[in-house]
This record gives sequence, structure tokens and C-alpha cells, in this order.
Amino acid sequence: MTFEEADSFPGDPDGLQRLWTPHRAAYIGGENKPASPASAECPFCHAPTVDDESGLIFARGQSCFGLLNLYPYNSGHVLICTYRHVSMYPDLTEEERSEMALMTSRAMQVLGATMHPHGFNLGMNQGEVAGAGIAAHIHQHIVPRWGGDANFFPIIAQTKAVPAILGDTRRELAATWQKLFG
Repeated sequence: MTFEEADSFPGDPDGLQRLWTPHRAAYIGGENKPASPASAECPFCHAPTVDDESGLIFARGQSCFGLLNLYPYNSGHVLICTYRHVSMYPDLTEEERSEMALMTSRAMQVLGATMHPHGFNLGMNQGEVAGAGIAAHIHQHIVPRWGGDANFFPIIAQTKAVPAILGDTRRELAATWQKLFG
């Protein structure tokens, strides 16, 4: 598509090129998002029932596991989830809270050793109104950050360039997790 073709669309022409990212339409359209809060439809309940590669899982604990975000904000964006289908932080058992904290710390160490980020964003969105894409199943986001990674794409085009394939990143993180923590 050329500038001229894009500028022929309805609306005011702006002279900007478009970076089309049709794969993001799946996320925006709610693909893989459960229709109800039931655990039977939850992708975080499903992921540990398949092999680690298919589930994008890089580490398993007793009550929690780590997996790559299917719709990452940055390369190496991982999630720490409980095996138990529970939505809110106060509803976790003491064991789940402790292991989630330990696995978050270890995932940061693994990402540091593997991808060498300059910093991290950590967070939980509790409830749909707070931004949780899958509100019914608690998960901690760990997003590696690098100086200058907030380039013009997200600012101007609401697009993020993610330069790594999820399967490759999962293999690297799983190998480093095994090396560091057995």
C-alpha cells in the first residue's frame, strides 16, 4: 500500500504510512479470552495441561508457573500464574503468594541473564475495569525494558515492534531457568 492509497481512505489524509498488524486483531477481538469466568474456558488453566512448548511455559512450581504473554508489550514479556483458578490477590493462599513472589524474582533474574534488560515493569491488573484481559485468573506481568524501547511506534501508531519469536524466547528462558534454579 502506498501513501496515496492510504490517503484515499475516507477521512482527512495525514500523509502517514501505516504499519498493518492484523495479528493484533485477534487480541483486540478477544480471541483466547474466555467468554465466562469459568475455569473450563480459561487459557491460564489450559496452558499447564499441555506440553511446555505449546503452553509457552518456561517454568513450573508447586502452585504457580511462568509463561510468555501471547500478546507481549515487549520481547520477554512473561506472566506468573497460579495453577488454581482465582481472580484476586487477597484470595490467594499464603503458599501461592509466596511462590508467586519467588517466581517473579527468579523470572527477573532469568530475563536479566538471558535478555539483559535495563529495567522491568511489574504489575497485576485486578478486575476487568482495572485492565485485566483475563480477569478471572490472577497473573503477574513482568515486562523487560530497555533504554529507548519506547520508540515512535507505540507513541504515534499504537504499534509495538517485538523482534523475537515467542517459541525461541520460551526456549531461551526455560534453559536459563533450568541452569539457574534446576
